[in-house]
Amino acid sequence: MKIWKHALLTLVAACHIGAANAQVVEMDKVAVIVNEGVVLQSDIDTALKTIRANAKKSGQALPSDDVLIEQVTEKLIVEAIQQQEAERIGVRVDDSRVNSAIEDIAKNNNQTVDQMIASISEEGISYSEFRNQIRKEIAASEARNALVRRRINILPAEVENLADALAQETSATVQYKIGHIQLRVNDGEDKSEAEDLANELVEKLNNGANFSTLAYSYSKGPKALEGGDWGWMRKEEMPTIFADQIKLQNKGSIIGPFRSGVGFHILKIEDVKGLETVAVTEINARHILIKPTVILSDKGVQKQLNGIIAQINAGEATFGDMAQQYSQDPGSAAKDGELGYQTSDLYVPEFKHQIDTLPVGQISAPFQTVHGWHIVEVLDRREVDRTDSALKNKAYRILFNRKFNEEANAWLQEIRASAFVEMVGDERNVN
Repeated sequence: MKIWKHALLTLVAACHIGAANAQVVEMDKVAVIVNEGVVLQSDIDTALKTIRANAKKSGQALPSDDVLIEQVTEKLIVEAIQQQEAERIGVRVDDSRVNSAIEDIAKNNNQTVDQMIASISEEGISYSEFRNQIRKEIAASEARNALVRRRINILPAEVENLADALAQETSATVQYKIGHIQLRVNDGEDKSEAEDLANELVEKLNNGANFSTLAYSYSKGPKALEGGDWGWMRKEEMPTIFADQIKLQNKGSIIGPFRSGVGFHILKIEDVKGLETVAVTEINARHILIKPTVILSDKGVQKQLNGIIAQINAGEATFGDMAQQYSQDPGSAAKDGELGYQTSDLYVPEFKHQIDTLPVGQISAPFQTVHGWHIVEVLDRREVDRTDSALKNKAYRILFNRKFNEEANAWLQEIRASAFVEMVGDERNVN
């Protein structure tokens, strides 16, 4: 290890000496060796400047220099390991992502970008150093998100249980205007005839039939002469048989048929008060994924995908044929590259951006994500009322965030524990 370390230090020093420049130049120093990479002393100095500048602005007291340097060094070690993971899985952060992040930081500080650049310059931090740090942090975050997501497993029962708990909290303030049709079955009568009629009525209602008219004609319930109208009620005010069926459905929902001891029932949610409606855009897209290899470079993949686009546009092949032949996403390749109707937030940022902005029917230029290189075509977009599933989505997000934070901490501890770390100038190896 000593031989390799001294060779590395020599190489780093040599990189800072110009062959045609005999002037003495202060060389950057390697402070920490992290696996096959390094943390430079300039990295530590820049981070210290940033922390001290932020603390000065906020009036925050800092620990002693020894403690602060130790904390900053450990943070940079963990960031270096994450950046190595980002390189391993092929994360790339282009200038537009960095620019966008810098704009957000300036906005959060109530500054323009130029004002923020001036501020960091006053603290002795160059804009290039600042941009480089932002790029590293984005790459580390992308790697962490991609690798930690794979460790998260959320069971449907967990979502259901939390959604039910959230629904109980929400139901206390929600009111429903209920329509009801009851088909009575007397003792000893054949229930199949009433069940067939109930299914037939539900089909008519789903096709736009008037609920009140059908209630007048067929219902044997207590509100038949009012067209089945039970008026406005909270769940706690409803008959138990109604309350058991209503799970925060949205306006217009048809529920049933369902059975009770007296026959079959159909409910309609005529209107809702106190329940926030949720509408989302679902996108049906298809894509072709090709991954670079030792033999096939990034440029080679782009050239291949551009060739596929040309064949499709020339009518020599269909997108589906090309997906089946070339795509390395086996799940979608078998379906002509089609991903089905999904909300875009399920995809990685680069893919999400493409399907959010592409016109329907247009094939994108090749673009890169952590999975490889893609071309994508948006087939359709549709607005979907998700009021009835909003609590399940909320429950899933709560569970995901809880488990993500737990797994992210565990992942960071694991990669830190397995990394080789050596403090330069210190005879101890920190593993």
